Amino acid sequence: MKTTLLTLGFALAIASCSSAKKEEQPADNTTEIAAKGEQTAISDQQPENALTPVLDAYLMVKDALVNDHQEGAANAGAALAAALGSLDLTQFASDKQAELEEIVEVAKNHGEHISESEISDQRAHFEAMSSDIKDLVTIIGTDRTLYHQYCPMYSGGKGGMWLSVNQEIRNPLFGARMLKCGKVEDVISL
Repeated sequence: MKTTLLTLGFALAIASCSSAKKEEQPADNTTEIAAKGEQTAISDQQPENALTPVLDAYLMVKDALVNDHQEGAANAGAALAAALGSLDLTQFASDKQAELEEIVEVAKNHGEHISESEISDQRAHFEAMSSDIKDLVTIIGTDRTLYHQYCPMYSGGKGGMWLSVNQEIRNPLFGARMLKCGKVEDVISL
């Protein structure tokens, strides 16, 4: 009889614990969903980084050059020049505005040349502009992780750099001819 009562008591205890866990689960899911909702609401309220349109267009140029697509690079170069031209520099510290204005003007000029050039010239302007974009990211900040990549073979062994959102090397300076030539020099984080 004692054994039966103990077994019955043990079974009831297990059943009530199991039942209690089932009742708690919806509350935990609700809390988790509410927490995710708050997180989404918070991220929706954060302002876009000033360089977002510039970086988007820059990366479109890079991807077009990786794929040896002259027309795509030309279109993206025009978009990049426009994004740089609409960058409101008054929102930054006054002691940085002159420096930013100079960098933006040079990078915008490269974007315009990319929009009008043959692919070999597009690549040369892209490489020259990449250091300007990196300088802008250093001063203004970024909305994404970027990989500063470098190819030692570019320009007759002088080397060339670019920024990418992917760690894997896809070389825009050579395209299909030397697609994987290069290495990650630095990681630029948010």
